[in-house]
Amino acid sequence: MPMIDVYATEGTFSDKHSLATDLANAVMRWEKVPPISLFKNNTAAFVHELPEGAISNAAGNTNYVRVQVLTPVGVLDREKQLGVVRELTDIVAAAAGDPGLTERTWVLVTESPEGGWGINGHANTSADIVEAARAELTKIAQQKDSTP
Repeated sequence: MPMIDVYATEGTFSDKHSLATDLANAVMRWEKVPPISLFKNNTAAFVHELPEGAISNAAGNTNYVRVQVLTPVGVLDREKQLGVVRELTDIVAAAAGDPGLTERTWVLVTESPEGGWGINGHANTSADIVEAARAELTKIAQQKDSTP
């Protein structure tokens, strides 16, 4: 259940909502979690617009985008890291209408420590998240079984 933060200069993206939705769905696909409400409702992207001049590299260039993905520890192996970084970069460039932005998009994958992922006032461990997902999947299966 990642949190995704995108930092860009104002006006980089015309449809921030679609960008946020596309990023969240992409990370869910790479995590290979089932599309259940536990994950859909708790995987989110936040688009932060910064004023002109608020972003700079050491050379003074300001036309960059930073994407930070925070995931529970151990969710993304190396193959998934490579895939999520590539896809998020491509989504950002497409949303900006600037194919060259792929060269100026930084994607940081960060893992929260075990127990460092809080939802509903509770710091969850990986086991807590797995247990909640299994409970929801069981409930869905029971509802399907009881449908005539």
